[in-house]
Amino acid sequence: MTAFADTPATRPNPLVRAEAWLDRRGRFAWIAAMVAGFIAFWPVGLAVLGYMLWQNKFAPRSSDGAVWRPAAGRGTGNAAFDAYRAETLRRLEDEQAAFEAFLKRLREARDKAEFDQFMDERSRRADDADAAA
Repeated sequence: MTAFADTPATRPNPLVRAEAWLDRRGRFAWIAAMVAGFIAFWPVGLAVLGYMLWQNKFAPRSSDGAVWRPAAGRGTGNAAFDAYRAETLRRLEDEQAAFEAFLKRLREARDKAEFDQFMDERSRRADDADAAA
């Protein structure tokens, strides 16, 4: 028998054990725990729901337990769709660049108009001051 056999320091926290137990049983066990928490006392259900969202317990998982996320750069296997998607993304990027250039020209034109208006008012004030003197 070892010195660390079953001391309180070596036993995991009951919440850690409960989380591991629910993780072994899957997503539906978490949902059942949340529903039971709402039935028993609504703040407990709300706390379980918040923890599930925080830990991303709703996300589908692969066989190794990693959260599944689709790869953005990987093809679908359908050559026609991949070509269409690449062309559409290229076209959208071109349109976005053209729109940003348009907005830049629009801002520059507005700034120039405001500056010209300021200079006109300034010269009018200077003319009025000279006429008054």
